[in-house]
Amino acid sequence: MRIRPLLSVSRWTLASVGVLLLAMTSGCRQDMQNQPKMIPQRGTTFFASGRSVRPEVLHAVARNQLDANEYFHTGLIDGKEQDAMPFPVTMTVLLRGQERYNIYCMPCHSRVGNGRGMIVERGYTPAGNLNETLIRNKPISHYFYVMTHGYGAMPDYSAQITPPDRWAIAAYIRALQLSQDATMKDVPVGVAVQKLSEVSEQMGYAPNFVGDWAIPQQTDVSSANVLKSAGATVRNDATSAATAKAAPATSKGKK
Repeated sequence: MRIRPLLSVSRWTLASVGVLLLAMTSGCRQDMQNQPKMIPQRGTTFFASGRSVRPEVLHAVARNQLDANEYFHTGLIDGKEQDAMPFPVTMTVLLRGQERYNIYCMPCHSRVGNGRGMIVERGYTPAGNLNETLIRNKPISHYFYVMTHGYGAMPDYSAQITPPDRWAIAAYIRALQLSQDATMKDVPVGVAVQKLSEVSEQMGYAPNFVGDWAIPQQTDVSSANVLKSAGATVRNDATSAATAKAAPATSKGKK
C-alpha cells in the first residue's frame, strides 16, 4: 500500500521534468528558427509596405565609399601629385585659405610659413619651412595631400578641414611663398610698388614700426638648464648678501 503513493509521486515528478525539458527545447528551437531580425529582400509584416529593406535616404553616401578617384578628393591623378587646382582661384578663395591657414596651420608654421610657430617655439617638433626650396618646388596638390593624410609629426586634418578648404589653404600657401620671395619681375607692368614702411605710415603706424622678421631661438633643455643655473646663482648671491648683512649685527651683539 505504501509503494503505490511513492510510484505516483515519481511519475508526477518525471512528467513535470519532461514537460519542463520539452518547453525549454521548443523555446530554443523557436529562437533559432525565427530570429527577431530583418533579412534583406525578404518580406515582413512589421512594416505596412511589407518590405524589410527600408528606402535609402536621398543622396546618402556610405562611409569610405566616396568617389576616391576624383582629383578633388585625393589630390592625385594615377597616384601622382599634380601642380593644378581643381577649381579657379579667386580672391575669395585666397581669403578663405588665409583664414583657415591662420586657424589650423599658423600655430606650427607661423604666419609667414617659416616653421617657427608659437607651438614649435615652446618645444613641439619643428614644423616644415614652407619657404624652403624643397617644399616650395612641391606640386600644389602635395599640400592638400599632406593636410589629408598627415606627414611625419604632423597629424592629418581631414576631419577638421573640408576638401574645399584644404585646396583654399594650398592656394594661399602658394601666395604666401610668393610674398616671401617675390622680385620685381613678379610685379605686373604698370603696377607701382610701395615699401612696407610707407604702407605702415599710411595706416597710421610709426615709420620704424616695420622691421625684419626676427626668428627667436627655440626653447630646449640646454637653455632651460642655463636659466636654472642663472636662477641658482641669483639665489646664492641673495643668500650671501643676506649673510653679509647679518654678520655685522652679530658681531655688535657679541661686543
